[in-house]
Amino acid sequence: MLTTLTLFTLRPGCRRWGLAQMGTSPGLLKRVAGLRFFQLLGSGAANGFGFLPNLDRYGLLAVWADEAAAAAFFNTHPLWIKYQERSHEIWTADLAPLRSHGLWDKVNPFDYQPEVPTPPTLAEPVAVLTRASIRLAKAPRFWRYVEPTSRALAQAAGVRLAIGLGELPLVRQATFSVWESAEAMQQYAYRDAGHREVIQLTRREGWYSEELFARFRVLGSTGTVDGANPLATG
Repeated sequence: MLTTLTLFTLRPGCRRWGLAQMGTSPGLLKRVAGLRFFQLLGSGAANGFGFLPNLDRYGLLAVWADEAAAAAFFNTHPLWIKYQERSHEIWTADLAPLRSHGLWDKVNPFDYQPEVPTPPTLAEPVAVLTRASIRLAKAPRFWRYVEPTSRALAQAAGVRLAIGLGELPLVRQATFSVWESAEAMQQYAYRDAGHREVIQLTRREGWYSEELFARFRVLGSTGTVDGANPLATG
């Protein structure tokens, strides 16, 4: 099995088409051979972490039966060809879960054993996905604390990419980040005061009705985000 996270930025003039796909594409994706789990995601302003939507950038999270199923979709499927034709740039990361807990729509899509011979060293890139369904009554508190903390995440030492994504505006939110190493990610998780405060508040005040955390080994990536591959070296 294989997990992929794709970010695509639409060409000028394609906003209406892109927004419409949030309603029409899921029905087509459900029929894709070998696609075990997927979420088509929108993003917010300010690299995804803003309150207002970014109608130019979207994401596709997918869990595949195998690499061949993923390759067939990204190379030949008519739906994805349409996305390619209407996108200014596309970036895809191939991921293998290292650790995951919690639920997404009542399942843990990353609860599988990848065929990866060894875990990454502390010096290899890792990716982190956090996702939550926010209780409506807690949404004002969530945005008061999480928006500035998430913006700060994008500037943290060792971050190659950080973006906010969501299934529904305001109440079903996710954050995806890529770190140059597990060590850099751990330094942020354990030492950033704002991050620790938000984690404590979510537990104490019960902000979420459902949540999931997953950490991945980054197997590779293709394409660009904002003109560059976040995992390119040199």
